Amino acid sequence: RFWEGRFKSQALLDEAALLTCMAYVDLNPVRATLADTPEDSEYTSVWARIQTLRTGRTPASTSVVPGITVPLLPFTEAEHLTSPDHLPFALLDYLELVDWSGRAIRPDKRGAIAATQPPILQRLGLNAEEYVETLRRQRFGRAIGTPEALQQLARHLQQTYI
Repeated sequence: RFWEGRFKSQALLDEAALLTCMAYVDLNPVRATLADTPEDSEYTSVWARIQTLRTGRTPASTSVVPGITVPLLPFTEAEHLTSPDHLPFALLDYLELVDWSGRAIRPDKRGAIAATQPPILQRLGLNAEEYVETLRRQRFGRAIGTPEALQQLARHLQQTYI
């Protein structure tokens, strides 16, 4: 009876519904005042995706229950515009949506992202134009990263370029 009254299945009929549901779940720790920002919200998909951005490792996965990891569907980027196995939006757009939604003060929720916090892309040290250019340049390369990171890898591998 407890579970029946608490959890319900709902159809997500379009991309807007999918985005709304994803952002709602990713903002639960912020709304419950367990985290100040999405990047502090461990055990959420947005946290796992941010860790992937920071470390450069893929694919992202999330673990709600210790020991059980669930692979995350990747976001669509330029090369996957119509791919059925990718989420139909760009990662940076989703991060901005979560940040914007998390700043909305709701009377029925305890927490929100503080207005004094800079935008999420700035907090993560991401430049949107650089990110998109990296995606374009590195689509089929051996390594993906900023020019500095690629130069560092080339030096490490004792090569002149990657």
